[in-house]
Amino acid sequence: MCIIFFKFDPRPASKNAYRLILAANRDEFYNRPTKAADFWASNSEILSGLDLEEGKEGGSWLGINKRGKLAALTNYLEGRPNPDAQGRGFLVSNFLADQSQDSYSYLKRVSSEGHLYNGFNLLTAEFKNTPDPAQESQGEGYSSPMLRALSSVCVRSPHYGTRTNTIILIDASGNVTFTERTMLNCDVSQWSTSSFQFKIQN
Repeated sequence: MCIIFFKFDPRPASKNAYRLILAANRDEFYNRPTKAADFWASNSEILSGLDLEEGKEGGSWLGINKRGKLAALTNYLEGRPNPDAQGRGFLVSNFLADQSQDSYSYLKRVSSEGHLYNGFNLLTAEFKNTPDPAQESQGEGYSSPMLRALSSVCVRSPHYGTRTNTIILIDASGNVTFTERTMLNCDVSQWSTSSFQFKIQN
């Protein structure tokens, strides 16, 4: 199965930090014809690997374009995949090539067409240097300092903020470790940590 890990920080604290760190594995049949990542001959703004399988040529599993649009695809196993389903890789390629649709509009359209494909997970993002109107309108009526405070990964303000952190780990055998760190008495200097372990029941 394919897997993607990513860390996203929209406003890194320093110029040496990263906005996105993404690691991905593509699991596929070894003999499936594939072109390694490169800028496309047909569109030099897009960088991705390409599927060369007959009938699926031009699809991709992970790519980014010079305008900051990124897409990644993972599939999931189904009991009986539909051999006549559309190629999932085109979900990535079409998003990267279509400059007229933002992530939200594209995913909304894909959600109405999802039945045409075998099972998949699709991640899209836009890393443009211009403000996102949808994000800009969320802050209407709030001051800039308040917006900066509320948009942090860990929010800290006098009366509102991140008061609980949770990590859930599940190992290959189904053992779960659930760890939670919670603020005590509305005091950002006092925290309690609880950890629980159990095995998922079959």
